Amino acid sequence: MKTAGITLAELAERSGIPARTIRLYISRGLLPGPLRSGRNASYGSGHLDTLQRIRKLQGQGLTLSQVALSLGESDSPARLPRSAAWQRFVLSDDVEISVREGLAPWRVKVILDAMAQFNARLGDAAEKEKNDGSL
Repeated sequence: MKTAGITLAELAERSGIPARTIRLYISRGLLPGPLRSGRNASYGSGHLDTLQRIRKLQGQGLTLSQVALSLGESDSPARLPRSAAWQRFVLSDDVEISVREGLAPWRVKVILDAMAQFNARLGDAAEKEKNDGSL
């Protein structure tokens, strides 16, 4: 059965899994995205095989999280989540911003400039609220 270059509708029909569910599997990382994306998105035999494996694992009572682990174990060695360091900026008692470390310097500058503008606006709003409340 030829499955190279089939549409989402054809993949859904052949697998017996609704297109909406296939999109969910892609968003959850259980199924890779289409071979070609956009208006003419296409899927291959690997997609159909993976959908059949997902259906089989769910038939055994596994949750989607457990299915993801099972698929990951059979495809490659166990993958650990990437660690990320974050910087935390407290702008006021009720506003804080977290920024992942290791960004390009130009991006950090843009973020810091935006935070400065936002912080100034917070100060202006607080001042206005203070003045309006005292009238």
